Amino acid sequence: MAYKCGVSGSTILTDPSKLEELFCYDFVDHIEIGEFPNQVAFEEFITIKNKHGLSFGLHSPLYRKGSKYDLLQHVHMEPEAAWIQFDKELKKMSELGAEYVLVHFPYFKAENKENTFAKIESGLARLHALQGKYNISIVCEPKLGLNRSAVNIELLHRFPVERWAKYNVKLCIDIGDYLLGTKEKTLSYISKWKDHIKVVHLHNVECKDGNYYWIPIHPTYEKDGEYYKVKKIIEELARIEDIIFVLEHTPHSNPSRKFVQEGINWLHHLVKEKQ
Repeated sequence: MAYKCGVSGSTILTDPSKLEELFCYDFVDHIEIGEFPNQVAFEEFITIKNKHGLSFGLHSPLYRKGSKYDLLQHVHMEPEAAWIQFDKELKKMSELGAEYVLVHFPYFKAENKENTFAKIESGLARLHALQGKYNISIVCEPKLGLNRSAVNIELLHRFPVERWAKYNVKLCIDIGDYLLGTKEKTLSYISKWKDHIKVVHLHNVECKDGNYYWIPIHPTYEKDGEYYKVKKIIEELARIEDIIFVLEHTPHSNPSRKFVQEGINWLHHLVKEKQ
């Protein structure tokens, strides 16, 4: 078994002046990134990535004003326009040798009375066809809906595994979204999909002034009642072959490089124990 440890562009909010910071950690061999301000910034990232020799994945959209949530329902643009954008991104990433393209799917703003399972399956069929067309993996990440609604996580949980498996599309589990959406049931929700998980978005959660923020994982948080405990979740996911853990905290808490590296070291130790 093998695993990769990645860093997300979210840790620098894809700031072009900070791209080199993504490559400064031990044990990191993968970068996941998206929402570039422009093409120049993206091309600069590719140059830096090639210099360091790391693999990469795209977290769609490639550019900031692109669609993030619209494949199944109009959120910011019409679904067909979102599919056209996604098709172009897949073509470009396939040509550049990306390991995968990650997309928010299934995504509905709120509980939907329409035949959502049929919509999800129709979307899966299109994703499967695009994987074959461009020979690149697509990874689906269910996200919290409006007002932290767990609607999409619940929809995925109720969706039959055997129907998903028909399309050979992998999943990303966002630890923060699952902890906020399913609380103490997180492990049971995750274990149902263990044969289909490829990517894990890894971070803890800090709630402040009615908002929540992604913060780095760190062993000290396991003993602090203020934060979620993620050790058991990491250990369970570490059993999955070829799993990619992606550190997806944001810079709002201004963590030091040392603090982030301590979290990476802890992750590396936990994964190696299970593999």
